[in-house]
Parts: sequence; C-alpha cells; structure tokens
Amino acid sequence: MKVYFDNAASTPLDSKVIEVMDHVIKKVHGNPSSTHADGRLARTIIEDARRRIAAHMKASQGEIFFTSCATESNNTAILGAIRDLGIKRIITSPTEHPCVLNTVDFAKTISEVDVSMLSVDQKGCINIDALRSLLQKDARPTLVTIMHGNNEIGTMHDIASIGAICYDHGALFHCDTVQTIGKYPIDVSTQYISFLSGSGHKIFGPKGSGFLYVNTDNVVRPLLHGGGQERQMRSGTENTYGIAGIAMAMDRMVERREMFHDKVTVLTQRFKSNLELMRIDVGYNGDPQHHLSHIINLHIPRTDRAEMIMMNLDIHGICASAGSACNSGAEQDSHVLEAIGLPKARKSLRFSFSHFNTEQEVDYVTDTLAQLL
Repeated sequence: MKVYFDNAASTPLDSKVIEVMDHVIKKVHGNPSSTHADGRLARTIIEDARRRIAAHMKASQGEIFFTSCATESNNTAILGAIRDLGIKRIITSPTEHPCVLNTVDFAKTISEVDVSMLSVDQKGCINIDALRSLLQKDARPTLVTIMHGNNEIGTMHDIASIGAICYDHGALFHCDTVQTIGKYPIDVSTQYISFLSGSGHKIFGPKGSGFLYVNTDNVVRPLLHGGGQERQMRSGTENTYGIAGIAMAMDRMVERREMFHDKVTVLTQRFKSNLELMRIDVGYNGDPQHHLSHIINLHIPRTDRAEMIMMNLDIHGICASAGSACNSGAEQDSHVLEAIGLPKARKSLRFSFSHFNTEQEVDYVTDTLAQLL
C-alpha cells in the first residue's frame, strides 16, 4: 500500500485546481501586461483570483500581492519593514520557519536591527507576557514576527491576542500562516495584522504559488525589481495558471473547511488510539489544547530500530517526516525540537493528514510502526 502522510510538507492537487489550471495552461496564452485581448483575459483571471483570496480574509483587493511562495512573501515583509518602515528591532521565536529565522539573521548582517528571541515552553507556546514586557520596555520601531501554526509540532498561537498587544504598543505584526490559511478563519478587518504570508501547495494548490497581504497602512518597496508588475510590488511576469490554481485552492479549502477538520480529527484520533492499544512507548509534541488538527508529531525511544524508521517506512510505501521538509533535507533534530527541549533519548516523527486519507491507511501505518519498532 502507498500512503501519503506528509501533507504538512506539501499537499496533492485538488481535482478542481487541476481542472482550472489545465484550462488556463491550454487556453490563456497572453502576457497579463499586454493590452490585447489575450493579455486582458490573463489580467482578468489574476484580478479575479486576487479578489477571491482577499474576500476569504476580509482584506481589500489592493492588499493582496502574488508571489512565488511564502518564503518570498516573508522575505519581502521582513526586509521591507526594516528598509522602508524604520524598524529597529525584531521580536520573534526560536520555533519559526527557517525562511523567517534565516531572513532575520540575514537582516542583522545588512542593517543595525536588533533581534529579541521569545522563549517557548515544552509545548512550543511563546511567552505572551514576555512579549508584552519587551514592547513596554523599549519604544523603538518594532516588528513582531510569529507564525500562526507550527509546521512541525502543530502548536497554534493566539494571533488575535498577539496582534492586539502589538497594536497597543505601536508595533508591526507579521504572521506566517502557511499551515493555517484557508483551514482556519482569519479576518484581517478585525484582527491587527500588518503582513501575512500564504502558500498554495499547503492547501491542495500548486507549488510555486504564494501571496503576501500588506495592510494599506504599510508601504514597502519591492524585493524584486524589473517591469513593475503587481502594482510595482513584485516585478516579473505573473504565473497566471499558478495564481488561478491558488485562488481555486483557497475557494475549495474554505468551502470544505468543516469537513476537512472533521475528517482529519477522526484520522488522528484513530492513529493515536491504535498506538495506545499496541502499547508502543510514544509521546506527543505540541500543545494538545491549541493544535493544528492535521498534524501528529510523536516521539519514541531513540533505539537502533528507531534510527532506521524513516527509511523503513519509505520501504513500506509510507511518506512521513522526521521534521520540516523545508529545511536542508537532512534527517536530524530540528531547531523546533531543540527549542522545546525534546530529550536526546527520544526521536521525533511527524505524520500529517488530509481529507483524502482513509482509516484503512491509518491502520496500515500504525500496524507497520508496531512491526518496525
């Protein structure tokens, strides 16, 4: 049996996404910047996609900019805020995605920005009181960058509360919502968010598609220069079929949100129940009270068999992860596991689910885990 339990790394394409992208690839050849009919058709597709994505977030259409991925979006927001909005300090956490942490590290080499790192507890939750204290003690222009849902351990942060604290202290708030956009309601008309990043391939859309929300109060210059596409915000000929795909993926994700959560909750509960019945020595990472419904990050004793577990799962047709697939690709303890203090004697595995998965697949994977361990 072939089982794909690595949906936090990338999701399969939804059939409706394939359908709309196939149509655009075959029928829409014009450059969106061209003024002839074919160009205007491509432009119409892009602007309709922008309108739909904005509506799902309660944003204005002019606040959405299409990018190649969330990494580009995060770079644009962080580096743009430092360069154009006078940011002198960044507050972040050690469990952020590498595309945020590495961008922050790079920013220190090209600017005089200071970085404050919030501590996290063993569940991966940031210290909200520490954030408030840092903002109270230092009035320098500050950007707070905290993700909504952690891609490895599944812990979710209360971005409404974080945004409110930032607003009260005049700080900007950047949020990486790659694991949550579409899957959870986000309303930028009522929540204080300065910048927000999203990606297509985590919501059953195409790789190479992403977007950046920029609140109209913040004006930043582009990261990429050239022809001035995306209203001078992101030069480069637009990926018309990718943009059509991410918009359809958002539509489908939002309309099936409740079904998605119900389905993956059944699967994750069955997964855990099966392991409990098998009496495998297993613990779980993350905050069980505030957790992404589609991610299980478990830890097992670091034995010789455990060290071979990823290779053996692959041999049995099972796709899972030992950490983030967005890092170097090497199998080693991640910065997230180090930040939450996972003991070196324990090995972590991540299984992430979608509504395309089945209970039979869960049973096959847990049976295989029991055999291998």
